[in-house]
Amino acid sequence: MDVRIEEGWKSVLKDEFAKPYFRDMVDFLRTERKAGKVIYPPGGQIFRAFDLTPFERTRVVILGQDPYHGAGQANGLCFSVSKGIPPPPSLQNIFKEIRADLGMAIKGDSGDLSHWAMQGVLLLNASLTVRAEEPMSHARIGWAPFTDAVIRALSTGRRGIVFMLWGRFAQEKASMVDEGRHLVLKAAHPSPLSADRGFFGCRHFSRANEWLVSKGGDPIDWQVS
Repeated sequence: MDVRIEEGWKSVLKDEFAKPYFRDMVDFLRTERKAGKVIYPPGGQIFRAFDLTPFERTRVVILGQDPYHGAGQANGLCFSVSKGIPPPPSLQNIFKEIRADLGMAIKGDSGDLSHWAMQGVLLLNASLTVRAEEPMSHARIGWAPFTDAVIRALSTGRRGIVFMLWGRFAQEKASMVDEGRHLVLKAAHPSPLSADRGFFGCRHFSRANEWLVSKGGDPIDWQVS
């Protein structure tokens, strides 16, 4: 697996790429592929979140757990699916909250969130790969220390970022964020199993925009193109 990643992130994370755990993880993924295992997302999209949202342009972080494990779903951005793939239930609930929060209906039936990413929304999964039809199958292979390093780098190297942490798993990452420099928003996960327990009504999208504007930035256009 050749590591192809946006130059700003490559510079920030170069020490991580050199660590034994990362080399071991690359070897593991190569071994899985040689054994015929199907891994999502495709190799060229593993670092897509970083390529669309450079380090210096990151303004919001949304943290997911691991990529979709169904055929054709994962595209390197958490919660996002490529055009032509129906939005999964959690993403449908995200769209419902946007509609309630901002009074803005999502156009069409696309679940492609690349428009958000290109505005500075880092759509980061804690694990960047998964074995087909086996959720959380790569959760312990080394992605956790890598994506934790991403969060710490943003916390210490930038100011004024909004971190949206949905569900207990994501909220465990809050300790890595300097809340004197950034805004941390917490809510239940948008999954149908938990959205009624605090995700609906959280108003994270308007609150994020209010924060960004208060810091002299532009709001995020939460429409999906």
